Amino acid sequence: MNSSSLPPDLREDVLRYIDELVKRSKRRSPSSLRCVAEGSLKELGTRYSSVDLQHKAPEWRGGKSR
Repeated sequence: MNSSSLPPDLREDVLRYIDELVKRSKRRSPSSLRCVAEGSLKELGTRYSSVDLQHKAPEWRGGKSR
């Protein structure tokens, strides 16, 4: 479906809607994603290898450990 298949009044509504979406996207300030947990398990790196942590994760989630 393309806009030419719409009645003229709906076509105008679609164009206004698109313009509004473009304006909104330009108003948003670019933000970087933040990981709030970043570094929170840093001390575990000295005691466990990444494989050890993979095996511990199910236990910490309440499941079975290997």
